[in-house]
Amino acid sequence: MDRRVRAPRASTVRARAFAKINLTLRVLGLRRDGYHELRTAFQSLALHDTLTCTATDGPFTIECAAEGVPGDASNLVWRAADALWQYGKRKGPLRGVRVRLEKRIPIQAGLGGGSSDAAAALRALAALWRLEPDPGELHRMAQTLGADVPYFLTGGTALGVERGDLLFPLGDQPPWWVVLVRPDFGVSTKEAFGWWDADHAADPPVQLPGALHRGLPAGDWRNDLEPPVARRRPEIARITNALRDFGAAYAAMSGSGSAVFGLFAGERTATRAARAMTGARSSAVITRTLGRRPFHTRSTPRTLAAR
Repeated sequence: MDRRVRAPRASTVRARAFAKINLTLRVLGLRRDGYHELRTAFQSLALHDTLTCTATDGPFTIECAAEGVPGDASNLVWRAADALWQYGKRKGPLRGVRVRLEKRIPIQAGLGGGSSDAAAALRALAALWRLEPDPGELHRMAQTLGADVPYFLTGGTALGVERGDLLFPLGDQPPWWVVLVRPDFGVSTKEAFGWWDADHAADPPVQLPGALHRGLPAGDWRNDLEPPVARRRPEIARITNALRDFGAAYAAMSGSGSAVFGLFAGERTATRAARAMTGARSSAVITRTLGRRPFHTRSTPRTLAAR
């Protein structure tokens, strides 16, 4: 297959990068390869970032007004672009694109913003450069960027096993209103898993029976990272309990935190909870769950008319 990049001059492609929550996240133990064995149910949300990729004659650049978002090669968007650049067999350093990133998904919140941005960049830049990697190749590129990135090529409700990057689509859950509350601090993935490791230092490396390979362990939904994080950050437990008091059918920390979500059946109840949870120590937004079909429809990159 001819992988040469043929980017038309003044072409612009825009893509949405949707947030996620972990309806449940079970950490079964530390694997012998140093990663954690996970069983998680991902759920995509309507809340999204927007990437606008424009072909230029200059170097590759990332523009973002949000505080704390790097504009260099440490950004997963940059790494996604470089992966496609290598796939297209281009010579020399990455160049020829300006990416404008509009952030709505909070960072260090467990909502997958950086990973989703990377997946959206793979889609958008493949369209801009007129590359056509097959789904398997795109999945492999996503895996090299991070354990959550492959999920954002799938969306909807999905079971993630091993590192969370081996995915099995699940039937979409009934739609929910979702209140996302982020306290005035973030929690990095490294911190959260480090605290889990500290609390389970005596546990042996996990060895799974075959029956558990694809299924979630029996028991109620919960986030196994929440107790170690909440022990160091008590505000997490306060927010979770408050969302339940306001009528959430289910509330938990998402991923490695620090965002906490509550699922609500009605918009009015969700709005009341979000208003009550917005203050000096936390901010709240309302969104909705997003099924697999609308996820794929809305995440498909759009080519913008040249001005």
